[in-house]
Amino acid sequence: MSKAKTHSGAAKRFKKTAAGYKRKHAYKSHILTKMTTKRKRQLRGTCILNRSDSARVDRLLRAR
Repeated sequence: MSKAKTHSGAAKRFKKTAAGYKRKHAYKSHILTKMTTKRKRQLRGTCILNRSDSARVDRLLRAR
């Protein structure tokens, strides 16, 4: 039987930490000229994925 593969798209977007999964903010890739500087600044960095979504990411990454 073949090995179970991880979802490569999810592997690029999420990183497992002790607190949960680390992720980037959305709406920070293009068409940033109309967005205010305050909004762009607040979207910097990473945050922890919501606990209700972590079960789905577990399945995609074959963590469990």
